[in-house]
Amino acid sequence: MLTILLTRHGHTDRSEPEQYLGQRLVANLTDRGRADARRLAERISPIPLDRVISSPAPRAADTAAILAGGREVETDARLVELDYGAWEGLQLDEIERRFPGERERYEADPANHQVGGGESGGEVARRLAPLVQEILAWWQAERADRTCLIVGHSSVNRVLLAMCLGVPLADYRRRFRVDWASLTVLRWTDPGDGAMLLLANDVAHIRGVAGATWD
Repeated sequence: MLTILLTRHGHTDRSEPEQYLGQRLVANLTDRGRADARRLAERISPIPLDRVISSPAPRAADTAAILAGGREVETDARLVELDYGAWEGLQLDEIERRFPGERERYEADPANHQVGGGESGGEVARRLAPLVQEILAWWQAERADRTCLIVGHSSVNRVLLAMCLGVPLADYRRRFRVDWASLTVLRWTDPGDGAMLLLANDVAHIRGVAGATWD
């Protein structure tokens, strides 16, 4: 059995007002972001983690360090956020003013539309696919139950969920929500099958819930 705990980085100094944060701008965790990450760390502390893999972006890597509890954190560039191109750092009203009609095109076809001239959801999926296969191969080689924590971003995590759950990539934005420091749990019992969704976008730890509530 392979269990993946999936989370998004915590709240940052660029999270509000909401803006598109991709690969270029540095965003740092706020006090709220660190506090929420500590609450999540407490929630998952009874769970043995065999690997912790994070996007190298500081907002994700800093979240991962809090969650890892002293364990090694592997950073993997394939987990970086979708490249929003010219949208980077812009709020929604600015995008609609400067790029009229593009947001509608993005919402209509997020799998293929290159946001702001950057990346499409399909391009993100293509860089994530080898990482997923490597994790599945690692689990098979271990011949034992394994648990892996992944720390990513809003769009990259939703693309990952669509891939693992067999949801059409065109629906990754419509079907999934990923809040700051939320917890989503996926489980495989056979590497040839898709994942089972055990928990989705759960933030109960921020309200004081602890432990593996999905088992």
